[in-house]
Amino acid sequence: MKVALTLNAEKLQLDVPSNEVLLDTLRDRLGLTGTKDVCRTGDCGACTILMNGEAIHSCLTLTAEAEGAEIVTVEGLSQGHKLSTVQEAFLEEEATHCGFCTPGMIISATALLMSNPKPTEQEVKEALEGNLCRCGTYYSDVAAVLKASRKAAKK
Repeated sequence: MKVALTLNAEKLQLDVPSNEVLLDTLRDRLGLTGTKDVCRTGDCGACTILMNGEAIHSCLTLTAEAEGAEIVTVEGLSQGHKLSTVQEAFLEEEATHCGFCTPGMIISATALLMSNPKPTEQEVKEALEGNLCRCGTYYSDVAAVLKASRKAAKK
């Protein structure tokens, strides 16, 4: 089946099986391995991407559902070698540890800040609760999102 979408600001035409999920399209067909393959049940958040500005689980979304959509992966947040404000804050707050949950956390944080540029600590926690971290860096993750919010407000 043919699917037209915009991925990280690039228009693409893809020919994919009707049952293929976005996670497989991104990782296997397009080589975008920042989107992690962990649970395949939508429980961990490691595969989170932005679709039309909303955080979604790519393991639960058929590629066909992305017809006409604008998709952003963690790779698409940076501009060349310049990281996004959220990515910078995650590094500064040492919120990456093993890194497996980091792309999903960063995407979820980006979605939050797009809709709510000045979230409270509680709102950050709620926005990240769909992302599991096996290293337990939640405190650093929340601090990073709040820092990104402050940095963005200064720009």
